[in-house]
Amino acid sequence: MSRIHEALKKAEQERATSQGGSAQPGFATPEAPESAMRTVQEEPLVTVATGVPAGGIPLTSAMPSFASPFSLDALLARCLHLPWAPDAKTMLFFNGDDTARGTEEFRTLRSRLYHTREKMALKKLLITSALPKEGKSFTSANLAQVLVRQHGRRVLLIDADLRGPRLHMMLGTTASPGLSDYLQGKSDEFSIMQRGPMENLFFIPSGDEISDPAELVANGRLKLLLQRVETLFDWIIIDSPPAVPVSDASVLAKTCDGVLMVVRSNATPVDMARRAREEFPDQSLVGVVLNGTDGDAIPYSRYYYEAYEKKVTDSKS
Repeated sequence: MSRIHEALKKAEQERATSQGGSAQPGFATPEAPESAMRTVQEEPLVTVATGVPAGGIPLTSAMPSFASPFSLDALLARCLHLPWAPDAKTMLFFNGDDTARGTEEFRTLRSRLYHTREKMALKKLLITSALPKEGKSFTSANLAQVLVRQHGRRVLLIDADLRGPRLHMMLGTTASPGLSDYLQGKSDEFSIMQRGPMENLFFIPSGDEISDPAELVANGRLKLLLQRVETLFDWIIIDSPPAVPVSDASVLAKTCDGVLMVVRSNATPVDMARRAREEFPDQSLVGVVLNGTDGDAIPYSRYYYEAYEKKVTDSKS
């Protein structure tokens, strides 16, 4: 057994040397940000064999191995830097007006999420709703913006609604290349990632329109994407399709740490909200955002966040 161990150790050293470094699994590279080093040290490093992963799509040669975590320098150098033109009516934090209606409510939402994070691992957050047009994309985009307003916080916003993408229009940027291109094996991580005018906010749009979104989101490539880039970000916010009409949201939720559900005041039917809630395990639902409320009905609040507590009456009943 000792000879086998020595042979494997020698092969690993030769492989590391051939790749231009001697980094050992489990340690961040010197260029990695503090948050990346913290994550790599606390969590076991995932390793995979080269070749064809689950879903049958081969890894591209441009993708580095898991043994060498991405650095911040690589992120900044390779992702697209584009001049976004955000929609001033819906993107609340781009115009510099910290007193605009809704901004304080998103700060409250941010605080509640950090409180939840003290009780559970929470970095990859899925935002969904029961039905279309309830405000999930609005919530996803503005939550990402308010998170990066805190000094040093880096956020990745992903439009995983491949059926009706809206985030690129809200941010005023292009829809492709994007997530669908990565899921099909056409692009690597950095070629689909954008930077805009807001510091530390990164965006992956939906990508080119496809005919089989359900099969694509279930092919295992999204999980691979998140594993490769999550050490670079403090938060990853994923906007998904509505939970009731299609199965995408429940599939996407399996790659995330938690789910935040958006319901629209005086619009979302109660039975639809309950059906959407049943798509996710109890432990994954971290909260509900009530969107479109009357300011007089809920003082000082147009967007209301209610922390999910297991001791509260089960919404399934």
